[in-house]
Amino acid sequence: MTATGVPTAVMKGSPASRLEYFRSFTMAHPLLKEVDLALREAIQEPAGASLIFVYGPTGVGKTTLRTRVENQLKESLIPLLQQDPGRVPVVSIEAAAPDSTQFSWKDYYKRALMALEEPLIGKKIKYSIRGLDRDMSGRLIVDGRTVGLELRHAVENTLVHRRPAAFFVDEAQHLTKVRGGRKLHDQLDSIKSLASLTGTVHVLIGTYELLPFRNLSAQLSRRSIDVHFRRYRAEDQEDYSSFRSVVFTFQRHLPLPGDSELLEHVDFCYERSVGCVGVLKNWLIRALSVALSNNSPSITTQILERTAWSVEQSERMAREALEGEASLTTTDESRNRLRRLLSLNSAMPASVCPVNSNSTASVWGHSVGRRKPVRDRIGIAEGVCHAT
Repeated sequence: MTATGVPTAVMKGSPASRLEYFRSFTMAHPLLKEVDLALREAIQEPAGASLIFVYGPTGVGKTTLRTRVENQLKESLIPLLQQDPGRVPVVSIEAAAPDSTQFSWKDYYKRALMALEEPLIGKKIKYSIRGLDRDMSGRLIVDGRTVGLELRHAVENTLVHRRPAAFFVDEAQHLTKVRGGRKLHDQLDSIKSLASLTGTVHVLIGTYELLPFRNLSAQLSRRSIDVHFRRYRAEDQEDYSSFRSVVFTFQRHLPLPGDSELLEHVDFCYERSVGCVGVLKNWLIRALSVALSNNSPSITTQILERTAWSVEQSERMAREALEGEASLTTTDESRNRLRRLLSLNSAMPASVCPVNSNSTASVWGHSVGRRKPVRDRIGIAEGVCHAT
């Protein structure tokens, strides 16, 4: 191991192997650990919920989160998998963006069936559905003429048999690509129904475009859990300090002989990444690639500026992030509106802590349904008529 934290063998490797080392490097920074814990707890005990929404700005690290949680679930299920080799620990698919304005459920179900396959499992499921067959190797073949409803039945059947701990749908904002508000409601009803019928928690991961899905109906709200994966905020001193630590960690793991001194440009790193670790890492991968191609011992200021996202690109990312965060902010006005709706005539009690929309849980000053300590009047008040 070198003084920078990069293994000596990596430093002696080819430029391609060094680039691959940094590309595969991940760190458990504070926000990632916080959301990781919240998501695993929601999967382990959904408490009646069948859908988990994980949303945040583009490039915040949602795919890294998914991979991390998947690996943890697989490891925790090893004893059960040894007893039941027909079980699949987790399933992941990416919701493909539609070619037109209409999301394709047929394509979605085909991708789900492919993801549910496990070549090493000896006992294969017989779908008994027209258009679904297996080749000589036992791999699934889906006839293009198979109708969507038959494919859905096959997915339901497979989920019941494979019993995954969770079904992850990455880029789930593509599910919102439909015509009309009623169709949007139908989209989520289809996912919720699939999750309920199979007893499989579905984790929908996407950008803030997922937000319209959250509260389409009271039933959907009750059956879902929200997990917000936010960016680091420059106005928060603790956040900015954590972002500095992220930059320093990336700096130590750059497989270059020289010192890139990224901390000297931490403000610039934040400006062009808008506080998103995934955006920052992709930027540094490009910068490292240029440095290796030019035999540069470090990522220089010129290379960092050359490979940075443009001001226009960063501004667009920042605006979308801020708009998403603003839509999640709970204000005193909205709280009081809820209290009036529930006939709680008084304004929000001063003892109640305001909800922090960036947290994974709300902190309440008292238990719901528990009376405050007051002295009750004894006897029958005048003018009050009691029914018998």
